[in-house]
Amino acid sequence: MKTLSLCFLSLCCTAATALAVPRAEYPRPQFERNTWNNLNGEWTFTFDFSGSGLEREFFKTKGFDQKITVPFCPESKLSGVEFKDFINNMWYHRHVSIPKDWDGKKILLNFGAVYYKAEVFIDGTFAGRHIGGSSSFSVDITPFVKPGDSHDLVVYATSDLRSAKQGSGKQALQYSSYGCNYTRTTGIWQTVWMEPVAPEGLQSVQIIPDIDQKQLIVRPSFYKTCGGSFRAILKEGDRVVAEQTVTASPFSTVVLPVPDMKTWSPESPFLYDTVYQVLDKTGKIVDEVKGYAGMRKIHVEGNKIYLNNKPYYQRLVLDQGFYPDGIWTAPSDEALKKDIELSKSAGFNGARLHQKVFEERFHYWADKLGYLTWGESPSWGMDANDIETARNFIPEWTEVVERDRNHPSIVVWTALNEEFWPDRIQYPRFVEDLYKFTKLADPTRPFHDASGGSHIKTDIWTVHHYEQDPAKLAKALFDGNKFFSPARHEIHLPSMNIGFNGLKFADQYTFPDYDGNMPYLVDEFGGIKWSDAPQDQKKSWGYGQAPKDLNDFYSRLEGQVNGILGLSDHVWGYCYTQLTDVEQEQNGIYKYDRTPKFDMGKIKAIFGKNPKFTRQN
Repeated sequence: MKTLSLCFLSLCCTAATALAVPRAEYPRPQFERNTWNNLNGEWTFTFDFSGSGLEREFFKTKGFDQKITVPFCPESKLSGVEFKDFINNMWYHRHVSIPKDWDGKKILLNFGAVYYKAEVFIDGTFAGRHIGGSSSFSVDITPFVKPGDSHDLVVYATSDLRSAKQGSGKQALQYSSYGCNYTRTTGIWQTVWMEPVAPEGLQSVQIIPDIDQKQLIVRPSFYKTCGGSFRAILKEGDRVVAEQTVTASPFSTVVLPVPDMKTWSPESPFLYDTVYQVLDKTGKIVDEVKGYAGMRKIHVEGNKIYLNNKPYYQRLVLDQGFYPDGIWTAPSDEALKKDIELSKSAGFNGARLHQKVFEERFHYWADKLGYLTWGESPSWGMDANDIETARNFIPEWTEVVERDRNHPSIVVWTALNEEFWPDRIQYPRFVEDLYKFTKLADPTRPFHDASGGSHIKTDIWTVHHYEQDPAKLAKALFDGNKFFSPARHEIHLPSMNIGFNGLKFADQYTFPDYDGNMPYLVDEFGGIKWSDAPQDQKKSWGYGQAPKDLNDFYSRLEGQVNGILGLSDHVWGYCYTQLTDVEQEQNGIYKYDRTPKFDMGKIKAIFGKNPKFTRQN
């Protein structure tokens, strides 16, 4: 890939061409400012395998010897590096020019994501730190830069993937990819950009659609307040639907009535445009942010999930968000859109976004195209019983929820995946805290504690089952009045903590079983192994024995789906593994390069079926 000179890259994004700057689109589509500088493109870098870079004062560098294309991780082809071994420490550098007309503004340096810990330096001076490889963050570099000047920006990225203190998701914890674990992602892996903001500008906005009262609630927060006002405008095309101006303060809440309301759904993904303005005491607009909103409601009643007050059966696919050339980072905005289109073409109405926090542009396309998603963290690889791990995880997860909570397409928050071996003290405490903090950040969606694992405090109950025989699968999931649940009472983690009266605290906690009073979903099944090439069939990874031919594949797949649909009075949705092959895992509906593996007409006919159910609650 050709890259531009560092000087040219410092120009405003509006002056650059989409072809010149990788991932040139504005990365935050629900909170968009007109003036910004995209810092993607060519940076210099160096690995720091001994971890001695701080002692050697790499933060004072004027440039390193090697080049990398940001925002692609060094393991990826698109980065121009393709280094596949573990990277515990690496340093990035580039020059940044601050436009002269940004004088008097707060200058924010924004990162979509850096895995795992990032330390930022400007001209050798420490400017900020962020811990967490999946959440976005900003560093206020105003005190360290001067409009009209050029500065040296250095980012020090560190990751200790095998420490069990941080979530790795599906990143391989061995040297090479294996099973359902793949190439790692280190360092900067989402867009980096700068933007000028008025000192009293808008920091964030939380929007809460209330379809029952036909109103949109807007809760702004500001960098500081100084007696000005805040205006929220809701539009349908060029027509203003509602507008309200209030005092700009930490207590401000705007309620916008939405007459003749149009709801958002996969069948009709209608989006209203939003404009948010901060005005000074004289009425002058000092900050303006544009976005959009979808009027939709998701809630649980009995054993069903409701969308816009109607039971809505979810036919999901597992999407891991890996790309052959970008790993965790999509090669283009179009690639994000295409994945959703491929899924819908296969008959799915949504996806469980698995073991990865997807970038905001994916959620934008899900909103635009009408596609339900479950937001999830990359929790694999961490010790969920460990207190330090919980300390690392909870703030990062809260940042993820706060960043993405305005997207109507996200309908469930899934914090963890397949926690089968928890202890009986710290793990329940951890999950209960996750439930509490998630609900504080976003009370509008169901919380899902551990997909397919040991449930502690959750709004929905999920299981994973990869039985390949359709009849056995259906019977295993529900037989009479008996639901399948993981064997959580066979946990062998004795505690030496002695409590009052000589009782062990660990012995006092009993993991619950499903009681029928919440939605029960099979959010992993299938995973049928299939490859066109016989040699790949033998060395690839998947669930069960591969079908003997394509007819056998279609028969097994349809049998499994029909078996689950036949349980719709008890099982309220499914998630099929998976959308695409990923490296050696060959159980996707599509190949890793997104080309079809099957007759997609037959595939859509299978996954496009809706259940027939008789039970009303």
